[in-house]
Amino acid sequence: MKAKILVIIGSASKESSNAKLMEEFAELSADDFQLTVFKGLGLLPHFDPSLTEDLPVAVTNLIACIEAAQGVVISSPEYIFSIPARLKNLLEWCVATTVFMDKPVGLVTASSDGQQGHAQLKLIMKTLGARLAEEAELVINGIKGRFDGNGRLSDSQVHAALADFTAGFKKLVYE
Repeated sequence: MKAKILVIIGSASKESSNAKLMEEFAELSADDFQLTVFKGLGLLPHFDPSLTEDLPVAVTNLIACIEAAQGVVISSPEYIFSIPARLKNLLEWCVATTVFMDKPVGLVTASSDGQQGHAQLKLIMKTLGARLAEEAELVINGIKGRFDGNGRLSDSQVHAALADFTAGFKKLVYE
């Protein structure tokens, strides 16, 4: 049986390189995972700690999606040397829960550079108790130039790195 994996794309862009990258991940992992892409990132209200007792419906739905998943992949750009505000907002809603506790989480940062944003995302996920592994992490620099005119990954080194990430995430989920 295929593991149910939730994919969270941190980008607000409709033509996101991270979304295209996750399409490639879906193809590479089709035999092992049943993927669901979380599409409600922009629908979440701004985090408000006073609402943690009576969560907004969008937040309740998010937490239910994470709970139902056997693993989560977060693919995000780096915005101003950090993670995007919408992704940070999503993760802030999870702070008062144990939804990520020991949950296998793969981290992909694909951006112009990505190093600092990736380090921050990793720190946040450790704080939330996620189960991480180096083999299930990937930083891709200069992502915009790695796709052809049809939106397909055209860089063979990045494709190989994504295949390695996929294998590492599979190991993390099924161990």
